[in-house]
Amino acid sequence: MPLLSTRALNRSLLERQLLLDRVAWPVTAVVERLVAMQGQEPDAPYVGLWTRMTGFRHEALSSLLHERRVVRGAHLRTTQHLALAEDFRWLRPLLQPRLDRAPMAGLRHEIEGLDLSELAAVGRRVLAGRTLTRRELGSLLVEHFPDRRANALAVSTHFLVPMIHPPPSGLWGRRGAVPCVLAEDWIGRPLEAAPRIGTMVMRYLAAFGPADVKDIQAWSGLTRLREVVDGLRPRLRVHRDERGRELFDLPQADHGDPDRPAPVRFLPAFDNLLLGHADRGRVIADEDRKLVSPGQAMVRPTFLVDGFVSGTWSVKDHRLLVSPFRTLPKGDLAAVTEEAWRLAEFIVPDGAGPDVRVGPGPEAAA
Repeated sequence: MPLLSTRALNRSLLERQLLLDRVAWPVTAVVERLVAMQGQEPDAPYVGLWTRMTGFRHEALSSLLHERRVVRGAHLRTTQHLALAEDFRWLRPLLQPRLDRAPMAGLRHEIEGLDLSELAAVGRRVLAGRTLTRRELGSLLVEHFPDRRANALAVSTHFLVPMIHPPPSGLWGRRGAVPCVLAEDWIGRPLEAAPRIGTMVMRYLAAFGPADVKDIQAWSGLTRLREVVDGLRPRLRVHRDERGRELFDLPQADHGDPDRPAPVRFLPAFDNLLLGHADRGRVIADEDRKLVSPGQAMVRPTFLVDGFVSGTWSVKDHRLLVSPFRTLPKGDLAAVTEEAWRLAEFIVPDGAGPDVRVGPGPEAAA
């Protein structure tokens, strides 16, 4: 089995995630390549597309959300993601067993003893043919379950019933009440009855490979995938990494050139580049992980230098604050600053006068 170094895995991941060369593809083609883009922070997918595409503008994604070609809803890891509507139709049913367990994980004391299948059926009836905010949904569900709290009922239904959060949810710079609509009503077609787990594995490898079974499970939120991958083994190429782990890949895929230069790239909060593997050493050093993920399910916006996470960034009062983990060489600092100005022009409102400051942030000093 060919041995792949950490640096080769890094370059492979960057290439498949479109982070070595920006592409002039349609937005739909980029979203399809990535399978799904984490969208619990509504603005994050816009930055994720900007950093991967040439000439990306906010309205390019917003228009697809309005046209229902790209949709926002819960699926991978039970969190909000953007995906093509056609991919949502098979991804959501495939991941539904994991979503069915989510209410008991986070709301056990609120819903214990409740018949969740009954809650799902009532939720479907309440939502059928209309769009409701989560608050409105909860108020209507309380009428059927008067001894339960409205928010717990609405959040549980969010997991149990496939739904989309249509615009204005997911639009750049928009916050407020979250609208909910049945997925099949919004998409205009039923969800697939026979989930395609083999398709999910192959699509994952195209976007994140080479990878092992634990990596696929960490990205998807599913477990017990060893048998699935073993069944696909005749169709896959097998490698090993420096620690001897068996890594699977598509037979036609090129693995990364460790000597290929990697440009500075800025990533949004929760970008799947950082969340797509159980072993994240191919993109971030172990000692830096707590600076990016300090707890409370937070994953800060980051930037890459030579392909690896080298700091975080944030925006405050129209100022882009860039916080390297450690002192950058002069050439790298210049490249980070130049790319930071490009990002500032994208994220700061027109006429607001973007500004960039590079220096240690509180997380770097932690």
